Amino acid sequence: MASFLRGKQAGMQNDLSADIIPGSFIPDDRARYGINSQISCIAYDPVQSLLAIGTNESKFGSGRIYVFGQSRVQKFLIPSRSCSFADIQFCANRLVSLDTKNEVTLWNLETGKRITAFRAPGVVTCMLTDPMLDWCFVGMQSGEICAYDLDRQRMSPFRLPNFWVEKDPKTRAVGLVSMQLHPRDIGKLLIAYTHGVVVYSFKQNIPNKFFEYQVPPGAPGGSSVMVESMRRPKVTHALWHPTGTFILTAHEDGSLVFWDSKDGRVVMARTLYENNIHQPVPNLGSSAPKHPYVRIAWCCKQNPEDSGLLIAGGQKLDESSNGLTFIDLGVTPNYATSSWQILSDYTKGKRQNTLETPPGVGVANFFLIPRSSPHFAGAQDPIAVMTLLSSGEILTLSFPNGYPISPTNQLHPSVSFAHPFATKFAVTVLDRGRWLGMVENRDQGEPLLKGGAEAPLPRRRFEGRTVIQVAHADSTVRIWDVGPDNEIENPSQLQVDVAKALDRYEDVEITALTMAPTTGEFAVGTNKGEVVMYRWDGNQYYRKPQDQKIEPNPGGITNIRTRSEPSLKSGLMPHSLYEMLQGPVSAIKASDAGFLAVGSENGFISIIDLRGPSVMFQASMTDFIKQEKRSSFLKRRSAIPVNKEWPVVIEFGVMTLDEDKYSSICCFVGTNMGKVITFKILPSGGGYSATLAGVAHCDDRVVSICPIVADTGKPALATGHTVAGLREGRHVNGLLVVVTQTEVRLFKPATAKGASKSFDDYLCDAAAVTEFELHGMALVGVFGDRTARAFSLPGLKELGSYPLPMIDGSRVGSSVVTEGGEVFCWTGPSEIAILQVWGTGMELENTADKLINPELEIPPRPTISNVQWISGTQYVSPTDLDLLIGGADRPPSKRMMNASAMERDAGAGPSSLAAEASSTEGWGQYLTRQLNERTEKLNLMNDSLDSAADTSQKWADDVGKFVSQQKRKMILGSITSKFT
Repeated sequence: MASFLRGKQAGMQNDLSADIIPGSFIPDDRARYGINSQISCIAYDPVQSLLAIGTNESKFGSGRIYVFGQSRVQKFLIPSRSCSFADIQFCANRLVSLDTKNEVTLWNLETGKRITAFRAPGVVTCMLTDPMLDWCFVGMQSGEICAYDLDRQRMSPFRLPNFWVEKDPKTRAVGLVSMQLHPRDIGKLLIAYTHGVVVYSFKQNIPNKFFEYQVPPGAPGGSSVMVESMRRPKVTHALWHPTGTFILTAHEDGSLVFWDSKDGRVVMARTLYENNIHQPVPNLGSSAPKHPYVRIAWCCKQNPEDSGLLIAGGQKLDESSNGLTFIDLGVTPNYATSSWQILSDYTKGKRQNTLETPPGVGVANFFLIPRSSPHFAGAQDPIAVMTLLSSGEILTLSFPNGYPISPTNQLHPSVSFAHPFATKFAVTVLDRGRWLGMVENRDQGEPLLKGGAEAPLPRRRFEGRTVIQVAHADSTVRIWDVGPDNEIENPSQLQVDVAKALDRYEDVEITALTMAPTTGEFAVGTNKGEVVMYRWDGNQYYRKPQDQKIEPNPGGITNIRTRSEPSLKSGLMPHSLYEMLQGPVSAIKASDAGFLAVGSENGFISIIDLRGPSVMFQASMTDFIKQEKRSSFLKRRSAIPVNKEWPVVIEFGVMTLDEDKYSSICCFVGTNMGKVITFKILPSGGGYSATLAGVAHCDDRVVSICPIVADTGKPALATGHTVAGLREGRHVNGLLVVVTQTEVRLFKPATAKGASKSFDDYLCDAAAVTEFELHGMALVGVFGDRTARAFSLPGLKELGSYPLPMIDGSRVGSSVVTEGGEVFCWTGPSEIAILQVWGTGMELENTADKLINPELEIPPRPTISNVQWISGTQYVSPTDLDLLIGGADRPPSKRMMNASAMERDAGAGPSSLAAEASSTEGWGQYLTRQLNERTEKLNLMNDSLDSAADTSQKWADDVGKFVSQQKRKMILGSITSKFT
């Protein structure tokens, strides 16, 4: 009976929800975009071209690992229990993770499932893997190192003690800092302890070298403070030179110490500013405290001899510049023929530059993106560096120039939510044909991610595309198709730079977004009251930077085409700037009919005709408010103070108002005080004019305004087709469904009362009239108790409710409900969830995307040169290392058998000999055989040198005879000439 009465009150004859049966309102959890929590670690696989991001545990959920490939390829890895990830590393088409609970987990990238995990026997400080090894080395806080067999999924009996404690038992609190395998000789391991550095030999099973940095009395050291006593600054980082010629150690006093890896001498001790800080000086200048070193990478070009240091930290505290420091060392001098001075000069570097990061934000870590090689500690020929800032955001920079790289069409849209943080989003169901044609043409560098392949999905041919517009903290807006359960025919992203369009780069905050659903016209409102309008077009100033100076025009519209991005050839171009300047823009709406309405927090509303463009209407909210009065006990007349009122929701529609005999274009404006103001837009002369049609009063802040056709419930929007029908005298019998925080009201605008229903126990934060395909229409809302509810039309009977526990309770008001029944909501600071309310209760599933291409092979690991091998360096292959670590009883792994086969097929040489020895000989016999081979090679070399010496002597004798003959002929010739 209530449904019947509400239908009569609203003027709606049909029950639009009659075919929606109970139990239909069960949302499906369709997709996630963004990063669920604070980013803790990043890894990159240059072979498969994949990016992995690990996060920390927080109130928004457990830590996760996201793996991204090209375009929209992605998978997420969820641990079995809540944890934070401390480190993640790719290892031969697998992913190895270390969490803060000292658990190492091996992940299958094909399925996204966990293969196995083990709990380390202590507090883990670092983890080491190599793409050519089946071993994961785990370093404990106590200084001990153990190895886990990734192939056999078990702990190895291999253990290394704390060598520094064994060297000096009197030392206390010696902890492990880091580990790194020699870049060329896999048989050497660099182990950094807090008190010094050790080079361990797998072949000899002993530490070969110990390195301890000592600052003598009178030397400034890294702290630039003269102390008349010996100092031993603790080690914070240690790493190999790409060829193993040098070892670099960084210390807590700011020192960078270069060591000769062969004899253990200090080549140079320096900071980012001074050299030879380990040598005493008579007079010391002023000291300045420095930031601690966060991370150091020894990068190299395709030629590993040409290298440089990329350093996070080490700058003076009072320096205004912030970022990464790159010291270009140049080509490594030949160690055998270079003097000590040449080696020392090499460590000073050729040049030094800074890769700038945003001011006021520190660098928490950085991660290199190599072009192709996973070797040299992932630092060979990097194309870019991803910087993790202390704010939790990501910044990608080109290497080594340090130019910012936009994630648009370079990285997965989820990564862009933290690149920098997303602040606001809007959703538009855009015409499919229009969206397929919106592919911007922009100058862009080499793609960073090329791996993976998307799983096939069903294609949606005749429906609109759900396009999201995401505003970011750097005043950029990225626009892309979310999918999520169908094929994305146009996966590219669009980008607009609002700060450039304003020619103002400070204090630019985007407060409102809108996109017309058919024309694709786009508009952005800012906190300073500016509105930038964009239109799809070619850029007449492509690669032609123009003068950005344009005179201010308060209250007017200015052409800003000259502020187009020079690198953008075609795309969304800024064409007009409306300087409303009446406080932050609080609401904005673009219509396919060519109108744009803007509301501000100072209580002003403007309607713009985009054909000019020109401002066709502007007014203040105070013009529509009647101040109620009451008489006091003393019969004095006094006005009740009126609260500030401003627009919060704007919508355009086409319908017949009240007692009109015709339909017209209408603009509906909802305010924070619950008023719904209706403007009628009519042709006037050569343009249009807007007049007030009426004001309806609701109880609370307006959340949603949905103009619908009364007979069908379909949207009565101001589309081009509908507006064209007005010329033929077509009538649209329409209604408004207005939702406030405390009620929903159906009425015929502009002033009819209609039917209503109150929300007694909860507040509504987002709502829309949605279509349940082939079943009918219903009103769907998202409420402050983190619950979604559906109501019938026109009866407003509750059809169902469903909890949405994933919603971030502090940002429920930013949720969006679309006409198709999709709910977009924030789940954390940088992640949104997409749900389909007319579903079956499906939980979030991982994607079926393929990450691994089995045809891509890992390039062979760099090895020692033939000269090094002949001169006495013992060569150890990965298969030899398997024998040394796993023992003779360990069955050969798949990788070991494949490597052995490849070594046998490679022919004669150290590799094939090592493979044959490992399969037929013991380790002692193998060493004996290698020694004999080296002796034979040396004998052959001696024979060759002797032969070369004999040949040279014979040649010298021949030259001497020839010279003597010429002298004799010259003397005889001079004598005979006297007698002629």
